[in-house]
Amino acid sequence: MTEQEKYMKAALRLAQKAAEEGEVPVGAVVVCEGKIVGRGRNRRESKKNALHHAEIEAIEKACKKLGGWRLHKCDLYVTLEPCPMCAGAIINARIKTVYYGASDPKAGSCGTLVNLFELPYNHRPEVVSGLMDVECAAVLRDFFRSLREKRKAERQRAGQNSETVS
Repeated sequence: MTEQEKYMKAALRLAQKAAEEGEVPVGAVVVCEGKIVGRGRNRRESKKNALHHAEIEAIEKACKKLGGWRLHKCDLYVTLEPCPMCAGAIINARIKTVYYGASDPKAGSCGTLVNLFELPYNHRPEVVSGLMDVECAAVLRDFFRSLREKRKAERQRAGQNSETVS
């Protein structure tokens, strides 16, 4: 196992924990000089806040641990390609390299829909896409499949209940 795979596996564990909590399964870790200094997972539903993405949480924790907002010696590992908000946070935090697993055809802003890191901002992180993409995509696919099955079962129960009431 490569060092990059080790960190992506840590992000995958956080994604799985998010899924268990009913959140879209995205996990992220910030790594500085071989150590994880920030961990995050999606918590938009539990926190009822659009800003609670895995990357934002991991960056926030890394800043607190390292005592500053400049994370220029750090890399970010995330299971899903960052959205525009997270790409902006990555640029502002000066993250050195972003490693992501699954591409995001709906909001991917590191190469899929657009690559915000190619624009002439004052900082341009490097991007490594597709790291453990099969595993990362599987977590998302399984989560959404389970969610669709759950909703279908709820609709069927609701339909049966309305028939018994009639």
